[in-house]
Amino acid sequence: MDFEFIALALGLAAFFAGFVDAVVGGGGLIQIPALFAAFPQTAPASLFATNKVASIVGTTSAAVQYSRRVRIPWAVAGPGALAALVGSWYGAKAVAFLPPTLLRPLILVLLVGVAVYTFIKKDLGLHSREHVAPGRAALVAGAIGLTIGFYDGFFGPGTGSFFIFLLIHFLGMDFLRASVTAKILNVATNLAAIGYFSANVEVMWKLGLLMAACNLAGAMTGSRMALRHGTTFVRGMFLFVVSTLIAKLAYDLIVSGW
Repeated sequence: MDFEFIALALGLAAFFAGFVDAVVGGGGLIQIPALFAAFPQTAPASLFATNKVASIVGTTSAAVQYSRRVRIPWAVAGPGALAALVGSWYGAKAVAFLPPTLLRPLILVLLVGVAVYTFIKKDLGLHSREHVAPGRAALVAGAIGLTIGFYDGFFGPGTGSFFIFLLIHFLGMDFLRASVTAKILNVATNLAAIGYFSANVEVMWKLGLLMAACNLAGAMTGSRMALRHGTTFVRGMFLFVVSTLIAKLAYDLIVSGW
């Protein structure tokens, strides 16, 4: 297959991944399958590493865009990001020992639960109800960061959506504040994974940087739309992305004969 065509296709995938990721997370749903389709013979760890290089620029940009309009709750985001760094590092390390596909059935069940709960709770995340004491909120954020950080380093698709749902459910944030906080945590998970992968596996740096530029353009577009249309738009996108993730994981399980 012609490399120019591959680069164009992956660039377009990275743009749409950046757009989706900036709003509710889930960009890995687009970028990771695109990389696997383009390089089926390449080691999965190398493709996950390249995906992280492409993602971190867009995620950082989205965090900056949000921070100009939405106050970042650093008392929560700080401990959560530190824990996410640790979790993601060990998640990336685990890729060498366990196939990430083992997680598919569990993630599918969790995503179905998230979707059903969000559909039933019509007012979930539409209004801020942050009533958790600061000390406890930091501990909860740390637990969320550590758990989902490990998942992101190990597998990844839906990380932003899981961050957002858990921040809303356990800390009472609205979708917009949960989204900006999730971006901070996601930057940390990407940074840790890149640090581990770059020292231990081959990273396709040139391709990753090309995709990063496209991801950045998509992230800027997505974050501006989210800020313009508010929590209702973000909630709708959240449900769409989670539903698409469920369909994709279910299809993968059927095809693989799990």
